[in-house]
Amino acid sequence: MNSDRRRINGPSGGTSAPTYSKYITQDPSSLPPRPTRSRPPNVLRKMYDQLMLFSVLKTGVTPSASGSAYLELEASPHHPNVTKTGLASLSTSGLKLTCTVHGPRPLPKSAPFSPHIILSTHVKYAPFATRKRKGYLRDASERDLGVHLETALRGVIIGDRWPKSGVEVIITILEGEEDRWWGDEGGAGEWGMMSVLSGCITVASAAIADAGIDCVDVVAGGVAALVQRSGKPGLVLDPVPSEHKDIVAACIVGYLPQRDEITDLWVKGDIRDGGGYEELADNAVQAALGAHRVLVAALKETADVKMGRY
Repeated sequence: MNSDRRRINGPSGGTSAPTYSKYITQDPSSLPPRPTRSRPPNVLRKMYDQLMLFSVLKTGVTPSASGSAYLELEASPHHPNVTKTGLASLSTSGLKLTCTVHGPRPLPKSAPFSPHIILSTHVKYAPFATRKRKGYLRDASERDLGVHLETALRGVIIGDRWPKSGVEVIITILEGEEDRWWGDEGGAGEWGMMSVLSGCITVASAAIADAGIDCVDVVAGGVAALVQRSGKPGLVLDPVPSEHKDIVAACIVGYLPQRDEITDLWVKGDIRDGGGYEELADNAVQAALGAHRVLVAALKETADVKMGRY
């Protein structure tokens, strides 16, 4: 097979970052501890920076696309030992997503007639988005995110207004949630995907509204989890997997507040109590309501800018 001589090709297998001597210590007390949740269980992460005073849910960030949006959620604060031991690179996970919408545009002439719009979604991690480097081809987890995102958006768009047309929603994950704290060995469950999917639904909804595509409502994503706290299970909204050592179950919903409808529901984990699933879903809806308020405020700000009010 011919190789591209103009490009520096990386190694075919996985790689790991070098570990320097100053990071190696025999004293466990000098290592940065697991971050702890400083927010109350029913409080979401902030979608703005108090120092810069700007919203991190922005629309119209890609002029060449019909609609676009960018979403960023704050990461957990560093522990003082992180700076003291030179482990500042071992940051806790945050979330940074960018979304572009292309269309509606006519389908190819060879495509069969469709009385409604054809929606296609594409979710891809950037190679540097997670601690373990991602490949350039989509894996199973990315395809699952795309399927859930399409399900959440299909019940929102009024597809009958664009017969024989197509729209493409593309999301690039610039920084994804960690599935666990970096100091934990092993561990199962891709809990970070739940928060990522919640952000994907919210940012895609903002981009679709920016593209001017008619929808029945503005869909927002929300996630809640059942975690072990002091030996007792408890529900938290907008969980950060690195802050919890033991996550029992998690639920993510795509919610339409004005219609009181759920367009997508994904529950992961095992809850012995049958009524626990309903309570977990109700808390995920509350998280979606909080994200919806930020989403509406960002869309109003964009509308004011377009109408020349600012």
